[in-house]
Amino acid sequence: MKDHQLNELFEKARPHFDHKEPLPGHQARFLEKLNDAGTEPSKGVSWWKPLSIAASIVLVVALSIGQGLLKTTEQERIAEISPEISNSQFYFANIIEQQVKQLEQENSPETKKIIEDALEQLALLESDYKKLENDLLKGGDDKFILQAMIQNFQTRIDLMQDVLAQIEIIKTLKNQQNENNIT
Repeated sequence: MKDHQLNELFEKARPHFDHKEPLPGHQARFLEKLNDAGTEPSKGVSWWKPLSIAASIVLVVALSIGQGLLKTTEQERIAEISPEISNSQFYFANIIEQQVKQLEQENSPETKKIIEDALEQLALLESDYKKLENDLLKGGDDKFILQAMIQNFQTRIDLMQDVLAQIEIIKTLKNQQNENNIT
């Protein structure tokens, strides 16, 4: 619509708009309210802003806590899928941890290289295990993945036992050399 058509429309409708006059003193009351609004805020409105900010903070904190409580860890989700693997994982992890501590106690210049290699292999096997956990959580073939997870633990234990046996051989050979050098 063009401006002149819009003006014509309002001119035709004017009698319907202008049918009441404001009450006497309207302009004075309006100006007084306008002047008062700029100088002094009303008492009732002043608490709404801080109260709404506090309520927002409480809401955010409550949601954060609730979200944290609802999250389940990977271990909990794996335990839901297979309680047996959770128990096996705890058992095997303890055995491996004990063997790693024993391995670190055997650290010497003669065994340093073999221990470093063993720890690197353990890290690779742990990485493979994490991939198997992810596959299990994504809904892969449960039986196959669970067997692979247990096999991974068994491989780590076998690796540690082999390394400890090799360290014992190294220690025995060193002791024999020392005995031969003394006599």
